[in-house]
Amino acid sequence: MAGARKVIMERGVAKATARDIAAAAGVSLAAIGYHFGSKERLVTEALADALGNAIGDAMESLIRDGAGEQPLTSFARMWDAMPTVFADNREAMLASLENVVRIVRSPEARAQLGDQLPEVYTDLAAHLREAHPELDAVQADSIARLMFSLVQGLSLMWLLNPAAMPSGDQLAVAVRALAGS
Repeated sequence: MAGARKVIMERGVAKATARDIAAAAGVSLAAIGYHFGSKERLVTEALADALGNAIGDAMESLIRDGAGEQPLTSFARMWDAMPTVFADNREAMLASLENVVRIVRSPEARAQLGDQLPEVYTDLAAHLREAHPELDAVQADSIARLMFSLVQGLSLMWLLNPAAMPSGDQLAVAVRALAGS
Protein backbone atom coordinates (compact mmCIF):
# COMPACT_ATOMS: atom_id res chain seq x y z
CA MET A 1 0.00 0.00 0.00
CA ALA A 2 2.91 2.34 0.66
CA GLY A 3 4.08 1.88 -2.94
CA ALA A 4 0.60 2.65 -4.21
CA ARG A 5 0.34 5.79 -2.08
CA LYS A 6 3.75 6.98 -3.31
CA VAL A 7 2.86 6.54 -6.98
CA ILE A 8 -0.62 8.02 -6.57
CA MET A 9 0.73 11.12 -4.82
CA GLU A 10 3.40 11.61 -7.47
CA ARG A 11 1.37 10.85 -10.59
CA GLY A 12 -2.31 10.97 -9.65
CA VAL A 13 -4.81 8.12 -9.82
CA ALA A 14 -5.37 8.26 -13.58
CA LYS A 15 -1.65 7.98 -14.40
CA ALA A 16 -0.74 5.42 -11.73
CA THR A 17 -0.11 2.10 -13.43
CA ALA A 18 0.06 -1.30 -11.79
CA ARG A 19 3.60 -1.63 -13.12
CA ASP A 20 4.64 1.66 -11.44
CA ILE A 21 3.02 0.62 -8.17
CA ALA A 22 4.70 -2.80 -8.23
CA ALA A 23 8.08 -1.19 -8.93
CA ALA A 24 7.65 1.34 -6.11
CA ALA A 25 6.67 -1.45 -3.72
CA GLY A 26 9.44 -3.77 -4.89
CA VAL A 27 6.99 -6.56 -5.75
CA SER A 28 5.83 -8.33 -8.88
CA LEU A 29 2.70 -7.32 -10.80
CA ALA A 30 1.17 -10.64 -9.78
CA ALA A 31 1.49 -9.66 -6.10
CA ILE A 32 -1.02 -6.83 -6.62
CA GLY A 33 -3.57 -9.22 -8.05
CA TYR A 34 -2.90 -11.83 -5.42
CA HIS A 35 -3.18 -9.50 -2.41
CA PHE A 36 -5.78 -7.00 -3.65
CA GLY A 37 -7.53 -8.58 -6.64
CA SER A 38 -6.95 -5.53 -8.83
CA LYS A 39 -5.03 -2.28 -9.08
CA GLU A 40 -8.29 -0.40 -8.57
CA ARG A 41 -8.98 -2.12 -5.24
CA LEU A 42 -5.42 -1.43 -4.10
CA VAL A 43 -5.76 2.25 -5.04
CA THR A 44 -9.07 2.53 -3.18
CA GLU A 45 -7.68 0.84 -0.07
CA ALA A 46 -4.46 2.87 -0.14
CA LEU A 47 -6.32 6.18 -0.39
CA ALA A 48 -8.96 5.24 2.18
CA ASP A 49 -6.22 4.13 4.56
CA ALA A 50 -4.08 7.24 4.02
CA LEU A 51 -6.93 9.73 4.36
CA GLY A 52 -8.76 7.74 7.00
CA ASN A 53 -5.69 7.64 9.16
CA ALA A 54 -4.51 11.20 8.58
CA ILE A 55 -7.83 13.02 8.72
CA GLY A 56 -9.47 10.55 11.12
CA ASP A 57 -6.56 10.73 13.56
CA ALA A 58 -6.59 14.53 13.38
CA MET A 59 -10.33 14.62 14.07
CA GLU A 60 -9.94 12.23 17.00
CA SER A 61 -7.16 14.39 18.44
CA LEU A 62 -9.27 17.52 18.06
CA ILE A 63 -12.22 15.79 19.73
CA ARG A 64 -9.97 14.77 22.66
CA ASP A 65 -8.65 18.35 22.90
CA GLY A 66 -12.24 19.52 23.40
CA ALA A 67 -12.85 17.32 26.43
CA GLY A 68 -14.34 19.34 29.27
CA GLU A 69 -15.74 22.01 26.93
CA GLN A 70 -19.35 22.30 25.93
CA PRO A 71 -19.84 19.96 22.94
CA LEU A 72 -20.84 22.83 20.62
CA THR A 73 -17.78 24.89 21.65
CA SER A 74 -15.56 21.87 20.98
CA PHE A 75 -17.34 21.32 17.64
CA ALA A 76 -16.67 24.92 16.55
CA ARG A 77 -13.01 24.79 17.58
CA MET A 78 -12.51 21.53 15.71
CA TRP A 79 -13.84 23.00 12.46
CA ASP A 80 -11.60 26.03 12.82
CA ALA A 81 -8.63 23.62 12.92
CA MET A 82 -9.71 21.51 9.92
CA PRO A 83 -8.27 23.79 7.19
CA THR A 84 -4.80 22.96 8.54
CA VAL A 85 -5.65 19.24 8.43
CA PHE A 86 -6.88 19.65 4.86
CA ALA A 87 -3.71 21.56 3.88
CA ASP A 88 -1.55 18.80 5.35
CA ASN A 89 -3.42 16.22 3.23
CA ARG A 90 -4.06 18.19 0.04
CA GLU A 91 -2.43 15.77 -2.41
CA ALA A 92 -4.14 12.74 -0.91
CA MET A 93 -7.49 14.55 -1.03
CA LEU A 94 -6.96 15.40 -4.71
CA ALA A 95 -6.09 11.79 -5.50
CA SER A 96 -9.14 10.65 -3.58
CA LEU A 97 -11.34 12.96 -5.64
CA GLU A 98 -9.94 11.40 -8.80
CA ASN A 99 -10.79 8.01 -7.41
CA VAL A 100 -14.35 8.90 -6.36
CA VAL A 101 -15.67 8.88 -9.93
CA ARG A 102 -14.38 5.35 -10.43
CA ILE A 103 -15.80 4.27 -7.08
CA VAL A 104 -19.32 5.55 -7.68
CA ARG A 105 -19.39 3.82 -11.07
CA SER A 106 -18.31 0.50 -9.61
CA PRO A 107 -20.81 -1.37 -7.43
CA GLU A 108 -17.98 -3.45 -5.94
CA ALA A 109 -15.87 -0.42 -4.98
CA ARG A 110 -18.92 1.46 -3.70
CA ALA A 111 -19.87 -1.51 -1.52
CA GLN A 112 -16.27 -1.86 -0.29
CA LEU A 113 -16.22 1.72 1.02
CA GLY A 114 -19.88 1.74 2.04
CA ASP A 115 -19.31 -1.27 4.27
CA GLN A 116 -16.68 0.72 6.18
CA LEU A 117 -18.97 3.64 7.12
CA PRO A 118 -20.61 2.07 10.20
CA GLU A 119 -17.16 1.48 11.69
CA VAL A 120 -16.16 5.08 10.99
CA TYR A 121 -19.30 6.36 12.74
CA THR A 122 -18.79 4.01 15.68
CA ASP A 123 -15.16 5.07 16.15
CA LEU A 124 -15.98 8.78 16.01
CA ALA A 125 -18.94 8.32 18.37
CA ALA A 126 -16.73 6.49 20.87
CA HIS A 127 -14.22 9.36 20.87
CA LEU A 128 -17.06 11.85 21.30
CA ARG A 129 -18.44 9.94 24.30
CA GLU A 130 -14.98 9.80 25.89
CA ALA A 131 -14.51 13.55 25.49
CA HIS A 132 -18.13 14.42 26.30
CA PRO A 133 -19.60 11.82 28.66
CA GLU A 134 -22.81 13.86 28.90
CA LEU A 135 -23.68 12.74 25.36
CA ASP A 136 -25.79 9.62 25.10
CA ALA A 137 -25.11 6.96 22.46
CA VAL A 138 -27.71 8.31 20.01
CA GLN A 139 -26.40 11.88 20.31
CA ALA A 140 -22.77 10.80 19.84
CA ASP A 141 -23.68 8.66 16.83
CA SER A 142 -25.66 11.52 15.27
CA ILE A 143 -22.84 14.01 15.82
CA ALA A 144 -20.33 11.52 14.39
CA ARG A 145 -22.44 11.19 11.24
CA LEU A 146 -22.71 14.97 10.95
CA MET A 147 -18.96 15.39 11.41
CA PHE A 148 -18.18 12.76 8.79
CA SER A 149 -20.59 14.39 6.33
CA LEU A 150 -19.12 17.81 7.03
CA VAL A 151 -15.55 16.65 6.55
CA GLN A 152 -16.49 15.19 3.15
CA GLY A 153 -18.20 18.36 1.96
CA LEU A 154 -15.90 20.89 3.60
CA SER A 155 -12.78 19.17 2.30
CA LEU A 156 -14.12 19.59 -1.23
CA MET A 157 -15.04 23.20 -0.49
CA TRP A 158 -11.55 23.79 0.92
CA LEU A 159 -9.96 22.34 -2.23
CA LEU A 160 -12.07 24.66 -4.40
CA ASN A 161 -11.67 27.83 -2.33
CA PRO A 162 -10.27 27.70 1.20
CA ALA A 163 -11.53 31.22 1.93
CA ALA A 164 -15.14 30.17 1.27
CA MET A 165 -15.11 27.50 3.96
CA PRO A 166 -17.35 28.42 6.92
CA SER A 167 -15.76 28.97 10.30
CA GLY A 168 -16.46 26.78 13.27
CA ASP A 169 -18.48 29.62 14.80
CA GLN A 170 -20.63 29.89 11.66
CA LEU A 171 -21.32 26.16 11.77
CA ALA A 172 -22.16 26.40 15.49
CA VAL A 173 -24.60 29.26 14.80
CA ALA A 174 -26.29 27.09 12.16
CA VAL A 175 -26.57 24.13 14.56
CA ARG A 176 -27.94 26.39 17.32
CA ALA A 177 -30.50 27.88 14.89
CA LEU A 178 -31.62 24.43 13.78
CA ALA A 179 -32.03 23.43 17.41
CA GLY A 180 -34.11 26.53 18.04
CA SER A 181 -31.77 28.03 20.60
